[in-house]
Amino acid sequence: MEWIAEQNPIVLALAATLFTWFVTAMGAGLVIFAKQPSQKFMDASLGMAAGVMTAASFWSLLAPAIDMAEQSGYGAYKWVPPLVGFLLGAGMLRVIDKLLPHMHPDLKIAEGVKTSWQRSTLLVLAITIHNIPEGLAVGVAFGAAASMMDHGEKLAQIGAAVALAIGIGLQNFPEGTAVSLPLRREGLTRAKSFWYGQLSGMVEPVAGVLGALAVITMAAILPYALAFAAGAMIFVVVEELVPESQRNGNVDLATLGAIVGFAIMMTLDVALG
Repeated sequence: MEWIAEQNPIVLALAATLFTWFVTAMGAGLVIFAKQPSQKFMDASLGMAAGVMTAASFWSLLAPAIDMAEQSGYGAYKWVPPLVGFLLGAGMLRVIDKLLPHMHPDLKIAEGVKTSWQRSTLLVLAITIHNIPEGLAVGVAFGAAASMMDHGEKLAQIGAAVALAIGIGLQNFPEGTAVSLPLRREGLTRAKSFWYGQLSGMVEPVAGVLGALAVITMAAILPYALAFAAGAMIFVVVEELVPESQRNGNVDLATLGAIVGFAIMMTLDVALG
């Protein structure tokens, strides 16, 4: 962790989000090399993604935001930055979800403003919306380390950021599959299905670098930025992941997946952070 802490946080954010993008591409690659996974596997994987993102929202984002607000002199009002940031993050995702045309897999009705875009484009955009807060969260987590004066706190924050990147990477694998397979069913070739599937993860490095840059150049917004990323991620969990994981009746499997995902992310964050 010492060597990692010596690196530029923007470079670390870029490297971490390139990793999460790569895992998305690996998941999308199943459309070329394997048959379609069972619906039970996909629902359990979506549940796991929900568990990972829920745990990461607290241990990697909200808890540090509360600590930083207290250290910044908010005193008894240390809850203000996390609350404001959390609500703004969820609100931003709500606005994007309301305006940007997209379509979730297995649904025939598009969301957002009306458009003539192809169904395949709408499917890719649905996961792209999901990936924005993930990349942002990783970038903000690494950027937060740059503001740490205490070496021990800096190492802990770097560990939390690494854990967050690993956790998001783990749940990005089924996400890539969840994009490429529906595209294949829409009639696209295997190559095009893979291409668009991995393309949905391209937004993560962009969001990661922007998140790191924002908190480094404007240190005062750090607790707000951490909570902002958490609010955006929780919106995705509640609005998208949980309903999709249970839509096909595999409620118990999806719930078990969420418990396992939460436990994995919690363990990573406590062990590394």
